[in-house]
Amino acid sequence: MKKGIPDFLYGGDYNPEQWPEDTWKDDLKVFKQADLNSATVNVFSWSLLEPREGEFDFSMLDKIIENLSAANFDIVLATSTAAMPAWMFKKYPDVARVDYQGRRHVFGARHNFCPSSENYRRLARQLVLKLAQRYHDNPHIVAWHVNNEYGGNCYCDNCAATFREWLKARYQTLDALNAAWNMNVWSHAIHDWDEIVVPNELGDAWGPEGTETIVAGLSVDYLRFQSDQMLELFKLEKKLIEQYSPDIPVTTNFHSLPNKMIDYQKWAKDQDIISYDSYPAYNMPTYHPAFLYDLMRTLKHRPFMLMESTPSQVNWQPYSPLKRPGQMRATELQAVAHGADTVQFFQLKQALGGSEKFHGAVIAHSGRTDTRAFKEVAELGHDLKRVGPMIQHSTTPAKVALIFDWSNFWSFEYIDGITQDLEYIPLILDYYRQFYERNIPTDVISVDDDFSQYDLVVAPILYMVKPGLDQKINQYVKSGGHFVTTFMSGMVGPSDNIYPGGYPGPLKDVTGVWVEESDAVLPDQAVKVKVGDSDYDAHLICDLIHPQGATVLASYDSEFYAGTAAVTENKYGQGTAWYIGSRLEHAGLSKLIDRIVKGAGVQPLIAEQTPLEITKRVTAEGRELYFVLNMGNDTQQLPESLQGYHDLLTDKPAAAQLNGWDVEILAQN
Repeated sequence: MKKGIPDFLYGGDYNPEQWPEDTWKDDLKVFKQADLNSATVNVFSWSLLEPREGEFDFSMLDKIIENLSAANFDIVLATSTAAMPAWMFKKYPDVARVDYQGRRHVFGARHNFCPSSENYRRLARQLVLKLAQRYHDNPHIVAWHVNNEYGGNCYCDNCAATFREWLKARYQTLDALNAAWNMNVWSHAIHDWDEIVVPNELGDAWGPEGTETIVAGLSVDYLRFQSDQMLELFKLEKKLIEQYSPDIPVTTNFHSLPNKMIDYQKWAKDQDIISYDSYPAYNMPTYHPAFLYDLMRTLKHRPFMLMESTPSQVNWQPYSPLKRPGQMRATELQAVAHGADTVQFFQLKQALGGSEKFHGAVIAHSGRTDTRAFKEVAELGHDLKRVGPMIQHSTTPAKVALIFDWSNFWSFEYIDGITQDLEYIPLILDYYRQFYERNIPTDVISVDDDFSQYDLVVAPILYMVKPGLDQKINQYVKSGGHFVTTFMSGMVGPSDNIYPGGYPGPLKDVTGVWVEESDAVLPDQAVKVKVGDSDYDAHLICDLIHPQGATVLASYDSEFYAGTAAVTENKYGQGTAWYIGSRLEHAGLSKLIDRIVKGAGVQPLIAEQTPLEITKRVTAEGRELYFVLNMGNDTQQLPESLQGYHDLLTDKPAAAQLNGWDVEILAQN
C-alpha cells in the first residue's frame, strides 16, 4: 500500500521560475515566517523543461527542488503536461483540440490538448518518464501532481475515430447501438460505423455545450467517452511515475463544479488521494462549498487534499471583493472540517504578468509581511502547525447520504421539454442545504456506493436509473432503509430512453406512486402545496401523482390539480420511501425533511438549533473533534451542549460566543 502524505500540508503552488533566482531564498524565509511547510512546483513548465523537441533542460527545476529540499519543505511535484509549448503546435497540429464549434485551437491558453492525439501522448510520456527517473529518489517529494484541472472536450477526427472504437466495445453491434440511441427518430439509423459523427454544434447538438442535443444517448455517451479518454492520459502518466516512485501518492486536482467534463466518481478509483481546487464565488451560500467538500471526501471515503484555494482574491470573477477579516481562516478551516488534510493556496507568490497577476497570493506584489492578508495566512499557519497533526487522518462519520451522479448530471441537463430551467446542481443543493442547516453530517455518494451503511439515502432527480439500481434501492428499503426521491426520477435508462409503463419507471414499486403528467410552472408563478396546516410555494415542475399504496403527506392547493397528491410516503418492507413531486420553497421542504429525519431516526450533531456550522471528525483513537464555524459577520452564541469543551486552537476553554468568522475546534478534556 502506498504511503500517505506524511504531514498536514500548508503551502501551495509556487512558481519561482517566474522570478530572478536571487529572490528565491527570501521567498522561503517568508514562507517559514507563516509556518508554510510545502510547495507545489512545476505545474506549467513544459516549455522550460523541453524548449525544443527532445532537448531537455532540468537545470532550473533542479535548483528549485534543491532549495526547497534544503529548507526541509514537503514537495508536491507536478508533471507540467497541462500546457503545451509552442513548438508542439507548430510541428504537430493534431495535438490541439477541436472545440464544440468545430474550430481547431492554436498555441495559447492551456488545457487545449486533444486526448486522442498520439503525438501528445508520446511527447507527454517522454517528459514524465524523464521527470520520474530524475527525481524519484528525493525524500522531500510527498506526492506527484499529474497534469492540472483536466477538462475541455475535443471534437476532432482523431476523437471521432477513437469514439467509434469505444462504441464498438460498448455496444458490440450497430443494431444494439441503434436501439440504445433510438435512432429511428428523424431517420438517424446508422448502417456503418464510420457514419457516426461527433455531437458538436455542426451535428446533432446546438446551444451551449452540454445543454441541447437531438440524440441524447449519443451526446451522453460522448461525454462518457471524453472523460474516459482523459482518464487514460492520467493513468498513462501515473503508470510511468509508479515505475520509479511506487510508494508515493499520485493525484490530479479536481476543480469546482459544474465541471461536467469529468466523471470524478469514476476517476476516483485511480487517484491515490483526492485533491481539489476550491474557489467559492463571493455570493455563494456557505452550504455550497460544504457540499463540494463532502463530495470530495466521499469519493474515496477518506480525507482529501485541498490543493488550491486563495488567501485573498481571485482574478476571474466579475467582481472580486476582498475576504473580510477572519474570512480566509474560516473558509480554509471549513474545508478541514469537512475532511481536508491539507490547506494549499494558489499561489504562494503573486505573478507580475499574465492573466493571473491579480490573483491573490501569500507574497503579494508589495512583498511585505506586515499586511492584513499575510498576517492572517501566518496566523492560520501557526494554528495548523499545532492542531494539524491531531486532525490528520481523522474521519467524518455520516448516517445520511445524498446521491450525486455524473450520468444524471449529463442526461438531466440534455432534457428537451417540460421546462428549460432544469439544472442539476441547484436541485441537489436544495436537499443538501436541509441537512447542512440541521448540522447533520452527510456523505455525497455515487449510485455504486453501499447504501446499507446509511439510515437515510436521498436521491433527488434520479432521472437516469441504470440496470440493477432499482433492485438495489428496493432491497435497501425492504431491509429497513429510508429513501427519498423526487419529480423527474426513474424516467430513463443508461442511454436516455424512457422506461415504458409510466413514471417513475422502475421506482414505481418502492415509491408506491404513478405519475400521469408533469406540469411546467412558469418562472413568475407558483403553485400552492399544503403541508400540514400551511401553504407553501412550489416551482419548476408539479407532478400529477396517483398513489398506488402510498400515503399522501401533502397536496396541491391551487391549479386544476388542487387536492391531489404532491408528496407521498410509502411503507415498503421494513423501510419507507418518500416521493416529492415538486420543487418546494425552502420552508415547505424543511417541514417535510423534519418528518423524514424523525422517521429515519437521524440525529443532528447537537440538539440545539444554531446558525453556526458544526461538523465532527473522529480520530483513530476515537477522540471527537467538533468544528464550530461562524460563517458570517454576526456574533453567535456557542450552543450550550458544547460549552465546557476545550478549544484546540486557543488551548483554552471554549468561548461562549463566536464573533464574525470565528472558528473553534472543540474536544473534551
